[in-house]
Amino acid sequence: MKNCNELSNEDGEILVKTARKIVTEYLKSRSKINLEQKFESDFSFNSGIFVTLNNSMGLRGCVGFALPDKKLSNALADASISAATEDPRFPPVKIEELDQITFQVTVLTPPEKIHVLDPIEYVSNIKVGRDGLIVKHGSQSGLLLPQVPVECGWNEEDFLSHACEKAGLPRECWKEKETIIQKFEGIVFKEEAPNGKVVREYL
Repeated sequence: MKNCNELSNEDGEILVKTARKIVTEYLKSRSKINLEQKFESDFSFNSGIFVTLNNSMGLRGCVGFALPDKKLSNALADASISAATEDPRFPPVKIEELDQITFQVTVLTPPEKIHVLDPIEYVSNIKVGRDGLIVKHGSQSGLLLPQVPVECGWNEEDFLSHACEKAGLPRECWKEKETIIQKFEGIVFKEEAPNGKVVREYL
């Protein structure tokens, strides 16, 4: 059985095209497509995943699962539909929009807690272009994918601050000992243009 670190460029193309197919069918009929048996077999390992939709204005929807609690095939279907219809930051995608939207699939490695003696050490224990972050403090948490700081031009300290903001916390909250920081890596596949060629993004 594969795992997320063994995904080929062909696997990535299949995942992205399937995500588009899932959303297209759902917007047409409000029902999930039946995934092919080979697809379910090839992607039967548990993995976290995020599906991101972008248009010419920027982000159009992004939803996923940080933890490897579902088989990748099932997680892709749920995340794809949710990214298109349930991201609370945006109105649901309309089928007429799909020709202006690019699909991106990020497959996640399991999150691991970063252990430090002093919170300032977090800066040297993460790397922009490799790591995604999850910040937890009390009942609040926030996640940023590995591609976000690269796209925004942030350094490691900026990344930590924005991850705190994503959790609804003060920017400096990562410096508090009660705050838990986890990191993970992501394998990113995306369309270069709507319905276009699928490429692996190297951060």
